[in-house]
Amino acid sequence: MPCTPVSYLSRSGQPHSNEESSVSAKKGFFGSFERVWILDGVRTPQIDLNGAFAQLSPIDMGIKVAREILHRTGLAPAEIGSVITGSMAQASFDAYFLPRHISLYAGVPIDVPALQAARICGTGFELFRQAGDQIERGYTDLALCVGTESMSRNPIAAYTHRAGFRLGAPVEFKDFLWEALDDPAVQISMIQTAENLARQYGITRRAVDEFAATSFARALAAQAEGYFAGETVTVTNERFALPGYHERGIELPRKVSEVATDNHPRPSPIEALEKLKPIYPGGVQTAGNSSAVVDAAAAGLLASTERLESWGRPALARLVAASAVGVPPEIMGIGPAPAIRLLLERTGLAQDEIGLFEINEAQGAQTLAVARELELDLGKLNVHGGAIALGHPLAATGVRLTVTLARSLKARNLRYGIASACVGGGQGMALLIENPDWRPR
Repeated sequence: MPCTPVSYLSRSGQPHSNEESSVSAKKGFFGSFERVWILDGVRTPQIDLNGAFAQLSPIDMGIKVAREILHRTGLAPAEIGSVITGSMAQASFDAYFLPRHISLYAGVPIDVPALQAARICGTGFELFRQAGDQIERGYTDLALCVGTESMSRNPIAAYTHRAGFRLGAPVEFKDFLWEALDDPAVQISMIQTAENLARQYGITRRAVDEFAATSFARALAAQAEGYFAGETVTVTNERFALPGYHERGIELPRKVSEVATDNHPRPSPIEALEKLKPIYPGGVQTAGNSSAVVDAAAAGLLASTERLESWGRPALARLVAASAVGVPPEIMGIGPAPAIRLLLERTGLAQDEIGLFEINEAQGAQTLAVARELELDLGKLNVHGGAIALGHPLAATGVRLTVTLARSLKARNLRYGIASACVGGGQGMALLIENPDWRPR
């Protein structure tokens, strides 16, 4: 059913009166790529908060996937010309060194620079976009991208006690992970932004629970058929040596010898989801129809056309274009809609030419609002389940979505796919990729 473009609400609840009152693609940025290819991608399993990865540094998880992507492609670390990483949380005391240490302990030469990028939930896409720019501009012909996130190790932190504690003054330690869910500009949480969209689009609790049940069912089906095994690496106890420097490594909990599969997908029929209490009274969002909080890392290797030809294997995907836009913070979840529209407008593709969409399921109502705004065929959306079932490890999510999408296009002989996510604070980001193996039917 066609949907009238949503009007952006101001903090007072009244529509903004400026010319950006609809979910359009008038502003934002767009970049296209002529000679950029994703050679391959890999991720760790995505493991629930305080699970088997809870004590792992995101740096070590990042090193693991960086080493694995090099192993899978058969390329030597010495061939890498740029390393671009992302990790949102300050999840270890050496967090400042995350890009450099992932690079070095993956074996990349010491004279190759490393960069950290951040766009919250869109960080993984931003890594690919920046790698694409570097390749197009000739900085490198082979770029390693790593998104890694330990949600479990988000700190209990204080920012006001550097000078000590005054007698009787408040002690201001807070849970960083919980506090980061609130946007102080509009003084509401990320869940409340989804509730705003639910009201605007008339999305019911039943519809959100049905969407979540489908996400779980699709993820479980994908697991059963071994689909995710093609993009995951089994994590075991391991040491990462770097000659001349201190050794790092992964140490799993006692009695855990390996972690091979995502552990959040579980049978979640609509009847079970309907029993959960809403997070806010009268709302549609619950713990069961919002993205799972997980720890994970993911990596992708991007190359120029010339480097692809010398590699001598089929690429996973061609990176065609990227877009990023801004939207009002109070409905930040609608961000994928204008980001996707901008991709389509600037590339000249029609929406029905896009074979599959991967849109991050930050919250069920948020994803449904995007789908309704774009009039998406839900049969093309998150066909192997989304973040409600699999989890949303912030900086790793965009890499995971892109790799999953690329593999899905190949499996179904579809040409184009779009991966997208909303971004806290009011942004949306999207990537357009092409299946190099596509053949007309």
